[in-house]
Amino acid sequence: QVQLVESGGGLVQAGVSLRLSCAASGRTFSSYAMGWFRQAPGKEREFVAAINWSGDSTHYADSVKGRFTMSRDNAKNTVYLEMNSLKPEDTAVYYCAAGQVVADSGRLYEYWGQGTQVTVSS
Repeated sequence: QVQLVESGGGLVQAGVSLRLSCAASGRTFSSYAMGWFRQAPGKEREFVAAINWSGDSTHYADSVKGRFTMSRDNAKNTVYLEMNSLKPEDTAVYYCAAGQVVADSGRLYEYWGQGTQVTVSS
């Protein structure tokens, strides 16, 4: 079992940066691939980024590539999402998830956090 708790969301202006964190419980955290997803009001959940168990391989959605960076610290059981040059269209609830493989499909992730709200004003 892995429990995930996101933090770091908030209300920011367009163009600024924000870092989300996802703290995991469980001794097996380092064996999981991790992903970030987001869901805007009235829209389906979409993939944002993913990272493999060791942190040396990442995968990003085209919409965030070059602006967002995902990383992990297995010693701290935490993954991060550094978000730069934020845009109003980045407004969503952001969720972290744990799974067996790096994937952009939410169906391949076993554990999910409760989400953290990010609101970007223009």
